[in-house]
Order: sequence, then C-alpha cells, then structure tokens
Amino acid sequence: MPSGLNAYKNSQKINLSGRELEASVLTKAAQLLTSCKEKWDEEGHFSRLDKALTFNQKIWTIFQDELIRGDNPLPQQLRGNILQLSVFVDKRIIDIMKDPAKEKLDIIININLNIAAGLRGSPP
Repeated sequence: MPSGLNAYKNSQKINLSGRELEASVLTKAAQLLTSCKEKWDEEGHFSRLDKALTFNQKIWTIFQDELIRGDNPLPQQLRGNILQLSVFVDKRIIDIMKDPAKEKLDIIININLNIAAGLRGSPP
C-alpha cells in the first residue's frame, strides 16, 4: 500500500472520536457477517464465518468490559440494557457456532447496525 494512503488511514484512526470508532467497528462487524451471509454457499465459508463471529465476539466483550467499569459515564440503566443485549449477542454467536445457519446472522447484523446508527446519531 502506498505510504501516503497508510498515513491517511493512520490519521483517520487517530481523529475518530470514541463514539465514531465504536460505530465504525460495529459497522465493520456487520459487514463481515453480511459478507458471510451473501457468500454462504461459496468456498471458504466456514473460515469467513469464524473470522466474522470471532470479530463480533471480541467487540462485544470489549463493550462488556467497558460497561462494568465503575467509572463508566453512561447511566446505570443504559449500561444494564446494553449488557443484556451483549449477553444476547454472545448467546447467538455461540448458537451459530454450534449450529450454523445464515438466517441466524440477521439479528446480530441488525443489532450492530442499529447501535452504530445510534452512536452516529443517524437512522440505520
């Protein structure tokens, strides 16, 4: 990759706010799952699915870690609601790992996109 492009990407990462970064990561996670769904019958399916589910699981684990911190500035009720949602996402990911089906990806895709839109302050 040309060095100018690398410099641009690095500066873009540095300039993202916390909310923008979270929205960007959730959108990427949704895109990975969408790609799995669209290429479900193609070669490399299980590898793509594993990568997408692992990426999603890491994101939601990071959210969980942040939400349980005592110095988290979000209101307690909102933190609790997001934690409940994260538990649902964890269970869905495990269910998909155990019994893969492309229809099961829709709910995680929708959750990721809706949370990302909320973080950006725009409709999904």
